[in-house]
Amino acid sequence: MKRRGSGILLHITSLFSTYGIGDLGPSACRFVDFLSDAKQSYWQILPLNPTSPEFDNSPYHSTSAFAFNTLLISPDYMVRDGFLKKNDIAVIPPFPSGTVDFNAVIRFKERIFSLAYDRFIREKTGLSEYDEFCSKNLRWLEDFALFTSLDRHYKGICWSSWPDEIKYRKPAALDATGQSLKKMAGKEKFLQFIFYKQWQALRRYAKEKGICIIGDIPIYINYHSADVWTHPKLFRLDNNLLPLVVAGVPPDYFSKTGQLWKNPLYCWEEHEREDFSWWISRVEHNLTLFDYIRIDHFRGLVAYWEVAATENNAINGRWVIAPGEKLLTLLKRRFVNLPLIAEDLGIITPDVSELIDRFDLPGMRVLLFAFNDDSAKSPHVPHNLKKNCILYTGTHDNATIREWFESDASSEEKQRLFKYIGRDIPAEKLPAELIRIAMMSVADTVIFPMQDILGLGGKFRMNRPGTDVGNWRWQMEKDRIDPSVTQNLADQTRIFGRSLK
Repeated sequence: MKRRGSGILLHITSLFSTYGIGDLGPSACRFVDFLSDAKQSYWQILPLNPTSPEFDNSPYHSTSAFAFNTLLISPDYMVRDGFLKKNDIAVIPPFPSGTVDFNAVIRFKERIFSLAYDRFIREKTGLSEYDEFCSKNLRWLEDFALFTSLDRHYKGICWSSWPDEIKYRKPAALDATGQSLKKMAGKEKFLQFIFYKQWQALRRYAKEKGICIIGDIPIYINYHSADVWTHPKLFRLDNNLLPLVVAGVPPDYFSKTGQLWKNPLYCWEEHEREDFSWWISRVEHNLTLFDYIRIDHFRGLVAYWEVAATENNAINGRWVIAPGEKLLTLLKRRFVNLPLIAEDLGIITPDVSELIDRFDLPGMRVLLFAFNDDSAKSPHVPHNLKKNCILYTGTHDNATIREWFESDASSEEKQRLFKYIGRDIPAEKLPAELIRIAMMSVADTVIFPMQDILGLGGKFRMNRPGTDVGNWRWQMEKDRIDPSVTQNLADQTRIFGRSLK
């Protein structure tokens, strides 16, 4: 990413689909076509790991650091590849337009997935591919499939409340349970295979069109996950395998009481004793999926905010040093051209910046933050940027440009913005103006949320940090991308030297 380029941030769920949620099917390929026609170089998405209604289907709260979100499987491509018949998807529920109804999607896809797996058992379509996938992903797949089956068997109660012989993973109990849940676990492995097959096809298509895909790794994972159940020694747990401390961030721009994520924290001493093998496997796995990987909350690899598991908010925490330099050194040895992006927003201390510079990683800057205070000194303002960074107008956690201006920005921030631009601008024209300013900047890479490209307002926002419900639902409506949008973006990309084609 050392050349000038630009791209779009849009999660798979936000693609248009007649099946209630964006998926890996035809609309994903059409979006790649749009990116190519608009002379873009990057498509950035959010994590692809499984989501659950318990956490509002957030892609940052998952039951696995390795598995995939099977809700993103395309029914159309399941028909194309012989796993479903057209009649199986002939009746489609009346899904809402412009928003994802996750519960309705889950009900619909559970039905067709069961049909597909039953047909796979009978007809064995793609069996050799399936066997190869299972063999290559043995390290995590069996444990995930069993964990997911147990989760359903015990009706969603946390694994720490499962019977002790299962909770503590006694081999005889796991063998017996594995046999009793064999069909259920087999279906989970089958769906993971289908996702991987469809994802790799999409990635190949993107490569053919000259589009690199930027993936996302949440630094932490859920306590109720296959990883914590399978590797409890890698996490800060007590003798009953319950969290001693949990993750979060102190009070900041997004929240006066901080954010209490409640994820268990790593036992870094154990990771070091194992030469960071879990982390190396995690990065290696993701590099089979993406061209670049953004590490969310990168500063947690340098120092992390530790909060007692008994706290109700993140105020009463403390900073604890993490062995990020040792981890990155090993990763650099394993992957010479380490394609990582450091999410370095929030409270960033000099040691975090030094580590990012030492490993020559691009950090992140957000244009909407440039006018919070003294614009002359802001690290987010274009004249203070360094080349090796990624400039966003906003991220999935930010308001859209329109919402920021109409609802969030103070009169002082608006005045700073107008003075920086050199004139007053109405809200409806501001997204295009800030996109143009970002394009002009010295930053090697600029990324724009699709909502800003379309000039959308607050109701189309993806996430509001600090809130637990109502997020991750925005979905583009059919034919929302006008040809003029494509042409204008292509023109700007050429004018400001960001077309890599």
